[in-house]
Amino acid sequence: MAFHGGKDRLVYWAVQLACFSPILIFVLQAFTGGLTANPIEFVLRQLGVWGLRLLVVGLALTPVARLLRQPGLTRYRRAVGLWAFTYVCLHLTTYIGVDQLFDWRTIGKDIVKRPYITIGMAAFVLLIPLAVTSMDRLTRRLGPRRWKRLHQLTYMVAPLGVVHYYLLVKADHRPPLVYGAVVLALLGYRLANGQIERRRAAARKAAKDAGKSQPLRA
Repeated sequence: MAFHGGKDRLVYWAVQLACFSPILIFVLQAFTGGLTANPIEFVLRQLGVWGLRLLVVGLALTPVARLLRQPGLTRYRRAVGLWAFTYVCLHLTTYIGVDQLFDWRTIGKDIVKRPYITIGMAAFVLLIPLAVTSMDRLTRRLGPRRWKRLHQLTYMVAPLGVVHYYLLVKADHRPPLVYGAVVLALLGYRLANGQIERRRAAARKAAKDAGKSQPLRA
């Protein structure tokens, strides 16, 4: 990621600190007894929620940058996306190592029998290539077109994360419904903007072709 001044670096580190701050809050809560009566379930769920939140933020950066006419905001998508992947990894690691104590037989049964775990695992698998190809070397090797096409998987991962969260919650479904509404709005914006860009590209091509077809005048 290239920066063009001290202000860019300051914003970049502010983004990093903001993404890291939930972990600091967990540590503080651990020392002050704020992890509720069931700390494993609390941390497990909150890690997943933060992963989903950062996925949503990553999706929102491009439309927000366009609406505010601040294209520089999009350069922080990779940092936010990698932090989202980090929280999802911590969420999964807590489930496997702390909640299930590496009981692979039980974990396998959960994946097959519990839809919310099946969906969560599917979302995690789709996130892996996105995280791996965020490295500059692989980005250059893929090329911008293939890289962009691959990273459209984000538009599948975020809805899967919302469904995973909704099925996990047993009582108050309002939080996952709110995230679902936000994701739906962002995907709708993406779809509408894509259609507008395709129409503009078609109009430019038609104008260019019309210009080429006109005979030269002496």
